[in-house]
Amino acid sequence: MRSSYYQPGSSRAESVERLFNRIAPRYDLINDLQSFGLHRFWKRRLVSLAAARPGERALDLCCGTGDIAFALAQNGAEVVGGDFSQAMLDVAAGRLREYSTAPGQGTVAFQRLDALDLPFGSNQFDLVTIAYGLRNLSDFSRGIEEITRVLRPRGRLFILDFGKPDNAIWRACYVQYLRLGVPVLGRIFAGDREAYSYILESLQAYPGQRGVDQMLRDGGFRECRIHNFFGGVMSINAGRRD
Repeated sequence: MRSSYYQPGSSRAESVERLFNRIAPRYDLINDLQSFGLHRFWKRRLVSLAAARPGERALDLCCGTGDIAFALAQNGAEVVGGDFSQAMLDVAAGRLREYSTAPGQGTVAFQRLDALDLPFGSNQFDLVTIAYGLRNLSDFSRGIEEITRVLRPRGRLFILDFGKPDNAIWRACYVQYLRLGVPVLGRIFAGDREAYSYILESLQAYPGQRGVDQMLRDGGFRECRIHNFFGGVMSINAGRRD
């Protein structure tokens, strides 16, 4: 089933915003269901690899409801969480009202922004994270260029997203789950099957972890690494700005 939320080209931003505004109230619940709770482990792994330190300035792009932004702040970073969807930011803001800063913890601020045209000067952040967001951009290369621009020299980048397994049999099983299982969960719990059919369509147009690794290397990143989970169905791309 083709998803109306997947629109290639210049109209993609509008359709992605519509999608995430639609599913924001049930976003965290369905993430738990479709990943069997494992998205929490993968996010914790990203935060562990990022190793934010007190006093560092971090940008969590496509922050959604704020899981990673809050975790980075708990490690002491001063965090900006940015997203294109106001509905997702509204959920994050609700969580922020309950966030209390303990000794050694950093701060969190959320703002609406466009990842392809970041409202920050160059060399502003020690760390950038982006979870399940690069795949949704209309121009992957432009997104990485903007991230590179706002990172300070030697700044770190961590990208968590759906991957493309090397093993053909495992990849076929994974694709069938995304094609058949995940949309059913979207239909039952969000009332929108197409919103979750979108995942497979967007993944098919995404370069995957190996393609992203090459983009980072071509863009001037060093110490590039791919961290795969479950045979590559999920992955973290890591790199350091030269």
